[in-house]
Amino acid sequence: MGKRTPRRAVVLGGGIAGLFATRVLADQFDQVTLVDRDHLTGPNLLRRGLPQGHHLHGLLSRGQEITEEHFPGITEKMVADGSAIGDASNDVRWIINGKRLVQTDSGLACLTASRPFFESHIRERVLALPNVVLSELTDISRLEVSDDGRTIRGVWVFPEGEHETLLPADLVVDASGRGSRTPTWLEDLGYGRVPEEKHKIGMGYATRYYRIPDAAFEGDISVNTVASAGVPRGCICQKIDGGRAIVTAYGILGDHPPTDPDGYLNFIKSLAAPDIYEILQSAEALNDPVAYKFPTNLRRHYQLMSDFPAGFLVIGDGVASFNPSYAQGMTVSALGSVVLRKHVADRRPVHALAYFRDLAADAIDGCWDMAVSADLAFPGVEGERTPEIMETHDFISRTQDVASRDAAVSRAFQRVIGLVDHYTVLHEPELEAKILQG
Repeated sequence: MGKRTPRRAVVLGGGIAGLFATRVLADQFDQVTLVDRDHLTGPNLLRRGLPQGHHLHGLLSRGQEITEEHFPGITEKMVADGSAIGDASNDVRWIINGKRLVQTDSGLACLTASRPFFESHIRERVLALPNVVLSELTDISRLEVSDDGRTIRGVWVFPEGEHETLLPADLVVDASGRGSRTPTWLEDLGYGRVPEEKHKIGMGYATRYYRIPDAAFEGDISVNTVASAGVPRGCICQKIDGGRAIVTAYGILGDHPPTDPDGYLNFIKSLAAPDIYEILQSAEALNDPVAYKFPTNLRRHYQLMSDFPAGFLVIGDGVASFNPSYAQGMTVSALGSVVLRKHVADRRPVHALAYFRDLAADAIDGCWDMAVSADLAFPGVEGERTPEIMETHDFISRTQDVASRDAAVSRAFQRVIGLVDHYTVLHEPELEAKILQG
């Protein structure tokens, strides 16, 4: 028998989606090369390819479960290195429509840390895998395509200071983010334009770091005052690594928090509840507020394409990029890695459109529908408010109201927004009766 040809994969983009993708591919490929234009192993953890890295990022409960599954023991390591941890309901103070939800044991871990902290710990575990090769400070040039245009056979790259180089691959996974060049590449190859869906929300947020006495949190690790139709401004104040707290305030449709210290505090003072403003009265600011804007939700419906080249997939924000106030992004990337793992199992060739259909059904559809529906609860957001959406708005509003008084409803609701349980659990007879009776 002849010697088996090694199977190689290339992942474009070293962010969270790329790291999760690399992790699952490493189980099935002899070599996985992770390509990124940044200096990922350098001292500056706020890499240029992640302009929003300064701001708050949440790993929802389901994302936390998947992360621990991929990297056993990583939760314990992050806590030892300074992350805060608690119960996702009992130790997180949710304030919605000015009402504080009942805090009760959910059985779900909530880990709070900065985005660079999350990313560096996951990257350390990925790069420790013996068959993973990192190509940092490397720009992506173009795809290597078979003569008939039907198969991607690798990618051409420009390592810093070197000539254009081909990285041959049996599978290329684009995890380069919202600015992915895949739509252009597909058009150039004759596959047509990927259908896109956009929803303008005009969101802007500003983040400031503080030292805050533990006593000010009253036992909680995070205080989340959620924007609502009545007061379309929100803020999250959260314990993170380094003995710090991160405070991210946000607003939509151009109503953005100022970046001067006094204006920033006054914005937080105007929220539907005073909790975070009161916490900040005993806080020491570590920097001035830093702003970031997120104009639109964006989804690329690759699953609707009639054809797609073999040996090529997309994952992460390059497929769907959500309103960041719902903290779904990293968890959707984790869910996408579970789909990818299923499609590369047993070292079999991947059927791209089957992968994209499963990615939509198992990782994106539910989160996208939740995010878009929630955005349409704000009167100024453009979009069709169908009878089904209006009915959903009414039911969620009732759920949130009852969750401020009933522990069982609060627990169920928070497991849904943590993406652990499907929203249909709220329609189980006993819970639904409580919600509809108010």
